[in-house]
Parts: sequence; C-alpha cells; structure tokens
Amino acid sequence: MRIPLPPVPLPESMVEVAREFAEGRREPAEPRNAATVVLMRAGESGPEVYYMRRQVSMDFAAGMAVFPGGGVDPRDFDTEVAWAGPTPAEWAARLGCDEETARALVCTAVRETFEESGVLLAGPSVDEVVADTTGDDWEADRVALETRELSMTDFLLRRGLVLRTDLLGVWDAWLTPVFEPKRYRTWFFVAALPEGQRTRDVSSESSSVVWLPAAVAADQADAGELAMMPPTYLNSMEVGTYPSPEAVLAAAADRSVQMFTPSVEPLGDGHTLSLPDRLRPLVAERRR
Repeated sequence: MRIPLPPVPLPESMVEVAREFAEGRREPAEPRNAATVVLMRAGESGPEVYYMRRQVSMDFAAGMAVFPGGGVDPRDFDTEVAWAGPTPAEWAARLGCDEETARALVCTAVRETFEESGVLLAGPSVDEVVADTTGDDWEADRVALETRELSMTDFLLRRGLVLRTDLLGVWDAWLTPVFEPKRYRTWFFVAALPEGQRTRDVSSESSSVVWLPAAVAADQADAGELAMMPPTYLNSMEVGTYPSPEAVLAAAADRSVQMFTPSVEPLGDGHTLSLPDRLRPLVAERRR
C-alpha cells in the first residue's frame, strides 16, 4: 500500500471537511497525550532505527511502520517513580507542557519502549543501565506492564532500578489534524539502544519489526515500499541526515519543541497539509 507523503494534494472532500471544522460547524475530537521513541543503533550508513509494522486490524495507523510508543496511562503520573536525569521541571520546559504532564510523558516513553521492544532505559544507579532483558523473568514483567497488572513504579522498585531519563532526548511534537476522528498529541523522543540490550519482536500491536537506516526507511516510503504516517516519515528523514546516534542525541540535547498541528494550505491549484517550517528545506531538497 502506498501512502502519499508530504507535500501531496488533498481530496476536495477532505478540504471541505477541514473547512467545516475551521468554521466551527464541526467539533474536533479531544486528543490524547502520547509519547513515542525513535530507538537508534549505529549503522554503516547512519543511524539505524527500530520500526514496528502495526497490525492491519488496529483502528489507528493500521499497517503502518511506526516507532515504539503509545498513549499516556494513569500509571505514568505516579510521582513516586524512581527517577534519574533531568528533573520533571526541566523536561517540562523542553517539552512545552506542565511538569505533571512532562513526568508522565517521560514515563510513558520508557514504559512503551520496554513493552514494545524489550529495551529498558533504566539501571541500578544513575551511572548504569540494565545490560540484558531477555530472560523469562523480564518477559513476565514486560507482559505484566503491558496488561496493566504492574505499574512502572512497582516494577522498578522491585528490581532496584531507576528510570534513566538522561538516556532520552527531545525531538519533535505533533498533534493530529482537527478533522481526524482519532487524535493524539504526540511527543517524539530519541534514544540509543543501550549496550548489551537487544530488541525483541514482542508487541501484540505489531505484525513484524525491523531495523533500518533512517534514510533508507524514508527512501522506501518514497518508493511506496514502506507505509508511514507523515510524522514518522519526516522524523526518519531528519534523523537520517545525521551520521550517528550520538550526533542525533547531541542535537537533541539543545532542542525544545512546540506542538505542531498540520493545517490545510494551498498547493498549486489545490490544497495540502502544512509542514513544520524547519523541515520544508529538507523536503524540498528530497523532492529535487
């Protein structure tokens, strides 16, 4: 299935629906907060990224290649969670949200990455990270987190671990357009695969997983070989311009984000969805 990638013309019917929302004739769906993580490892041609192909039965982004992530859960607001790295207040400043939401988003990013890839951004101290999470006992805990039988706070406490929030970087933030029936306010993080850990095809929401150079993934999307939502494509394209995961994380260290909501804008004789201004030069260069 080929998914048109930005900038592409919108059907006139979609433009009309967007106009109805803009004029207040329709009420947009309330968005849910979510976090997703661009999980990277070193590759010969730049950062390789972990992609999951979502089950075709899913009611959002069915069949798409996505990064690990998901919606914020009430468990993620627990203020007792063991924490190492930048404070929730520092995260709030960089994520452009309140402190309570920032804490929950970081917890969601770590929890969802573990649930959907088996990779855990945590360690026994502020200077260490778990080296292996492939044992049966780890898998049992991962399933318990996924089924909400276990909270992240209790999981870390039982294992004597702390969240290594310093292993995450801030990258982007997107809000689903107003005319979509299911909407997410999604913050994108970046992280490198910790030394010794391995990803596993464990998520119940994916039909397959793959490591691909970010630039190659964007190329495959352009060729219609890999289906992606525009934010996944654009973030893959941008990450693919860096030589290594370390370079991406260095760029993320100085980055703060503002939530971007695509809107309808003119394209020739028709219309398209807008892009973040900082990504327009990259897209224009790619289209040349």
